[in-house]
Amino acid sequence: MHFSLALPDGTEAVSTFGGEPEQVILGDGSLTQGLEMALIGLKKGDRQTLELTPMQAFGLWDEDKLQWMPRSDFAPELMLEPGLTIAFETPSGEEVPGTITEVGERRVNVDFNHPLAGVDIVFSVEILEVLDPES
Repeated sequence: MHFSLALPDGTEAVSTFGGEPEQVILGDGSLTQGLEMALIGLKKGDRQTLELTPMQAFGLWDEDKLQWMPRSDFAPELMLEPGLTIAFETPSGEEVPGTITEVGERRVNVDFNHPLAGVDIVFSVEILEVLDPES
């Protein structure tokens, strides 16, 4: 499929239109439940554009996902600045993105909310092919 995620004002966050299509497997956890629900029932050739609420897309922005971390947890050569997104590894080995929001001498504030949390999303999709799960 080709898809795009955009803000209601038209600002595009990501798009595969004009590039390589994305292959997804419903139920594998790679898409939020709301994005999966928007795909159910679509078949080859279908196009759809939906506006999703934060709860249907990437959830509400959660202040509890802001975390102060010691500056020493970061490589000394890393140029930390607000807006920088870094991949962090959870204790279970999963990689999650965190965005630096504030840099102090001894500690760094990291936002672990999804970058699109708390905003309405316009989800556009074009189904190129639907494969049998057995293939």
